[in-house]
Amino acid sequence: MKILGAISVFPPLPPPLSRLSELAYNLWWSWSPAAQQMYRAVDPVLWEQTNHNPIKLLRAVDPATLARLAEDTDFLQLYEAVLTAFDAYMNPTDTWYRRTYPDRTDEVIAYFSAEFGLHEALPIYSGGLGILSGDHCKSASDLGLPFVGVGFLYPQGYFKQRIAVDGTQEAIYEKLEFAEAPAQPATDANGGEIIISVDLPGRKVYAKVWRIQVGRVPLYLMDTDVSQNRPDDRVLAARLYGGNQDLRVAQEVVLGIGGVRALRALGIHPTVTHMNEGHAAFSSLERVRGLVQEQHLSFYQAQQAVAASTVFTTHTPVPAGNDAFPFEMIDHFFHQYWGEMGLDRTGFMNLARWQTPWGERFSMTVLALRFAVFANGVSQLHGRVAREMWSELWPQVPNEEIPILAITNGVHTDTWLAPEVAVLYDKYLGAEWRTEPDQSAPWQGVSSIPNQELWDTHQALKRKLIDFVRERVARQRRRHGDRSVRIDAAQTQFDPNAFTIGFARRFATYKRATLLFHDLERIQRILKDSQHPVQILFAGKAHPADDPGKALIKRIHALAQTPEFEGKIVFIEDYDMNVARLLVQGVDLWLNTPRRPNEASGTSGQKAALNGVPNLSARDGWWDEGYNGKNGWAIGEEREYRDEQTQDEADALSLYNILENEVLPAYFSESADGVHDRWVETMKEAIRSCAPRFSMSRQVKDYTVQLYLPAAVAGKRRAENHYEKAQVLAAWKERCYLAWPQVAIRSEALNVDRVSVGEQLHFSAHVFLGSLSPEDVLVEFVWGWRRDGQLENIQIVPMQMTQVLAGGLKQYECDLAFNQNGRFGYGIRIIPQHLLLTHKHELGLVKWA
Repeated sequence: MKILGAISVFPPLPPPLSRLSELAYNLWWSWSPAAQQMYRAVDPVLWEQTNHNPIKLLRAVDPATLARLAEDTDFLQLYEAVLTAFDAYMNPTDTWYRRTYPDRTDEVIAYFSAEFGLHEALPIYSGGLGILSGDHCKSASDLGLPFVGVGFLYPQGYFKQRIAVDGTQEAIYEKLEFAEAPAQPATDANGGEIIISVDLPGRKVYAKVWRIQVGRVPLYLMDTDVSQNRPDDRVLAARLYGGNQDLRVAQEVVLGIGGVRALRALGIHPTVTHMNEGHAAFSSLERVRGLVQEQHLSFYQAQQAVAASTVFTTHTPVPAGNDAFPFEMIDHFFHQYWGEMGLDRTGFMNLARWQTPWGERFSMTVLALRFAVFANGVSQLHGRVAREMWSELWPQVPNEEIPILAITNGVHTDTWLAPEVAVLYDKYLGAEWRTEPDQSAPWQGVSSIPNQELWDTHQALKRKLIDFVRERVARQRRRHGDRSVRIDAAQTQFDPNAFTIGFARRFATYKRATLLFHDLERIQRILKDSQHPVQILFAGKAHPADDPGKALIKRIHALAQTPEFEGKIVFIEDYDMNVARLLVQGVDLWLNTPRRPNEASGTSGQKAALNGVPNLSARDGWWDEGYNGKNGWAIGEEREYRDEQTQDEADALSLYNILENEVLPAYFSESADGVHDRWVETMKEAIRSCAPRFSMSRQVKDYTVQLYLPAAVAGKRRAENHYEKAQVLAAWKERCYLAWPQVAIRSEALNVDRVSVGEQLHFSAHVFLGSLSPEDVLVEFVWGWRRDGQLENIQIVPMQMTQVLAGGLKQYECDLAFNQNGRFGYGIRIIPQHLLLTHKHELGLVKWA
C-alpha cells in the first residue's frame, strides 16, 4: 500500500473555549504554570502522551471531552483567568525597556542562533546553547525588548536518545509534524508566504520561513524541505548538527545569508544584529554585500557600518569547538560571492584566516570577531580565557584590554522554577521577585521561609522526580525485554528518602561525567552506607559522532547493572527540557565536574540553585564567580596542572573528601524536631545568592546596556547621511594601516628601582609619526601588576606632546605618583585614536617603547 500524504484534522472548539488554539500558538504558555495546568486539565493522560504539546493535545482530544469542559464551571474559571493574564502580558501598559529607554523604541535587535531551546515539545535544540537562546528570547519578551530571533525549524530536530541493552547510545530521528508544532508560515505585507533563496555550489537552495511566537517576541525559522529544492537539499536543514563539514557550511550559509534575506523579505530592518556563536557569522558578509551592491560603498566602508551595529557572543573555550573550514571548501561555496562584496579571493580568505592545530583554516569565530565591534564571553572566567585565546587578533594589546567583554549567563526564572517553590516565594518574598527577578532585595526574604516548609516542599519535588525515574527505567527495561520481576523492581528501586545527587548535561569528555568513579572502592563505600543512603541520577546526550562521549554513557550504564551499583546509580535516557526540569527541581545536590577552564559558563547549576538545590562543582564557568563559601561546595583548586591525569586525580580526591566530610554530614544532621536545618540553610543561601545574580533578566539587561544600545548608537552614527561617517572612518583607518610601519616610539626606563607611594616621577618619550598627525594618536603611560608576561589591573596615564624636535620627532611627557605599593611593570605606548572609534583597540594597532 502506498500512502500519498498525511493531514492533521482538529476537532472544532466549542465557542466558550475558542481561544485554546490561539494560546497554544504562543509559547508564553510554556512558562505559565496556570496555562499548563489548564491544558493538563483537558486530558491529563493525553497531556503526558503528547509530551506537553497543547497543539497535539487539541488535535487528539475527544470532542466529547471538549464539550464537557465547555460546561465545567471550574475549568471555565481557570480558562478565563489564564486568558486574562495572557492578554495583560501581550498588551502591557509598561515594560522595563519602555520605561528605561522611552526614546529608543525604534530599535530592532535581530538575534541569530543555530538552535532555540523553548520547550520539549519543540525539539530544535541540542543543549546549553539552545536553552540559553530560548531563555534569552523569553526574557527579552518579559522585559519588552524590540527583539526578533532567526534560526532553523529543523524537521527532524535533534535526536531522541535510546540506550540499548549494552549501554550503546542510539540516535532516533523523528519527523516534526509542523501541523502539530506552534509554528505558522511567516508572511509578507501582502499576506504571501515567504520563501528565500541562497546560492550553494551549482544550484540555488530555497527555504520557507516560519514564525513562532515566544510571548511578545517573534522567531523566524527557516526550513529547506520545500518543493523547489532537489531531494538532498530538502533535508539540508533536517537535523541539528548532523552530517559532514560540507553540510555544516551549507547550513551556516542558509542561517547567516538566508537569515538576513528572510528579515529583508519580512520588511524588518534591524538596528543591531547579534550573532550567538560563530554559526551565524556569514550574516555579516550578506549585510556587507547588500551595502556594496545597493549603497555603492566599498567593501571596507561597508565593513565599518556593519561591524559597528553587530554583537558577537562566543561560547567555546575549546579550540576544536570553534568551526573552522578548509579554504578549498570555502572556495567551493563563495567563489562567486566575494566579488559582489568588492573583494578578491585573497582578501576574502584573509577575513577569517587562522592557524589551527590542523593547519590554516577559515575560522567562523575569527570572521565573527572581525565583523563585530561588540563581543563578549559568557562568564567572567570565560571572558579571560577568550581574550587570551583570540589575542593574536590584537597583537601587543594586553589581554586585559582586548575588546571581548564578559556577561555571565543566566536562566529564565519562570521556565525553570518549580511551581511548588514559586508558591513559597509568593508567600514569603512578596510580588517583586516575579516582576524583577534580577533584583537582590526581594530574595532576602528567603530567610523568612520556615525551614520545615522549604524542606517539605523539596521532598515533595523529590518524590515526583523518583516516580518519574521509576517509570522511565521500567519502560526502558520493558523495551529491553527484561524479566517481569526486574521490570516490577524498578517501581521500588529508587529511594525518595535517599540523598540524591544529579548530574545531567551534554556528554563531552571535558565534562568528566565519570570522575565520581575514579576510585570505585571509595564511591562504593559512600553508596553502601545504609545509615546515610545515597543515590546518583545521570542524564545527557553525546553528539552522535562523539565516540568518547558515548563511551562515558556506556560505562555508567554498565556500572548501573552491577550488583554493587544497581539501584544506587541510574542513567535516565532521552534527556530533554522536561527531564532537566524534574532533575534541577528534585535532586538534593547538583554535581558538575568540568575540567577547568573548559566550561564557558554552564547554566544547569543556576537552575538548581534557583530551586534551592546546592551545587558541588569545579571552579569553572559561572560557579567560579557564583560560589561564596556558604551556598554550596567547590571541587579542586584554582590552578593549572601539568597534565589531565594529575588534574583528574586531584579533583576526584577533593570530590570524595567534600562528599564524605562536608556534604553528607550537613545533609544527615537533623535537629530535635526532625528538620535538616544545616542543609536547609545552605539551600536558602543558594537561592538568595544565585537566583537574582544569575537570572536571565539580569543577563538581558546587561546585554542591552553594555552591547545592544551602544551598538545601535554606533551603527546609526556610521550610517547617517548615506554612510558618510563609515566612509570617513574607512579612509582614516586605511591611512593608519599604511602609515603604521613608519611609526616609532622610544623611551628609557627610569634609572631607579625603588620609590615611595606618592613620590612624583617624570616620564618622557620620543615619537615619530611619519605621515600621521598628533591628532591621529594617543601616547599613554601604562602600568599594572606583572603576571606571566602581562600587565593586570592596568592603570593608564595620558601623555602630552610638549615639543617638536628635529627630524620630525615629537616629545611626549607625563608626571606620575604611584598611589599604591607593590611590584609593578610599566610601559609607554602609542595607539591610533579617532572620534568615530567605538573602543581604542578597534584597529588592533599598538607600538610600545
